[in-house]
Amino acid sequence: MPKLAILSRNPKLYSTSRLVEAAGARGAEALVIDPLHCVVNLSKKLPEIDYHGRIVKDVDGVIPRIGASITFYGLAVLRQFEMMGVFAANESQAVARSRDKLRSLQLFSRRDIGIPRTAFARRREDLRDAIERVGGTPVVLKLLEGTQGVGVILAESVSTAESVLDAMHSLKQNILIQAFIKESAGQDIRAIVVGDRVVAAMRRRAAAGEFRSNVHRGGSTEAVELEPAYEATALDAVHSLGLSIGGVDLMPSNDGPMVLEVNSSPGLKGIEAATGRDVAGAMIDFVLEHIDRPPRDAGGAGKAPRG
Repeated sequence: MPKLAILSRNPKLYSTSRLVEAAGARGAEALVIDPLHCVVNLSKKLPEIDYHGRIVKDVDGVIPRIGASITFYGLAVLRQFEMMGVFAANESQAVARSRDKLRSLQLFSRRDIGIPRTAFARRREDLRDAIERVGGTPVVLKLLEGTQGVGVILAESVSTAESVLDAMHSLKQNILIQAFIKESAGQDIRAIVVGDRVVAAMRRRAAAGEFRSNVHRGGSTEAVELEPAYEATALDAVHSLGLSIGGVDLMPSNDGPMVLEVNSSPGLKGIEAATGRDVAGAMIDFVLEHIDRPPRDAGGAGKAPRG
């Protein structure tokens, strides 16, 4: 029986429990392991993980569901599994790339993947020029570490943007400045990529008076079949980061689909409810198909560009 480890802090979360359920339905054993309860043991040619006083053994594949708040330690545990020769659904280097919004956008830009015009400025005196370079106000300001729409602000004027920048820098936070895509009309598309295909996609619409379409912000959802350009963009975005599994947020624009970000641990509840697709099953199938193959280089993913 194949043995899989799911790195998650809470076995009761919908996404985690669905992965366990999908694994069981396919004759695999799934262990939920809290990364923060793991001890990484290092010695000559003997990488080990101690979990609640026992050495973790005979794991064939690992699926990281690492929250943003525990990225550093979670990635250390994931790397240890890789050093032990365990197949990772998403490799540690790729997850690290996806967690850095600026680095992700830089990689998208180099791969000629559509993104909103973006600037990154540190000094207050550079802000006006940066805003002009993305097309002028209104602009969207994003915290580099924000998730689920948190830390995303629409600045209608330069003075508002300056005030936000001052406040964020006082809290030692960095922000991106992005063009506001008016024609998106408060909607975007979430596509789930597993391997070399999009397994599910939904359209999200923002609630009244809100420009962010995240479900956590009260947005509504509906299933959607992706046009070829959107499907190709979603696949390119995930693979450009070296990921095998990812949730891609796409925004319609007059210049074609724009990638907002890629989530290496996309939530499953909203997408499965909206589409009726067995997304968890697709993820488990991907891992089971790969666990008998030679392990990839733990130092980095092959599909991603260097950097």
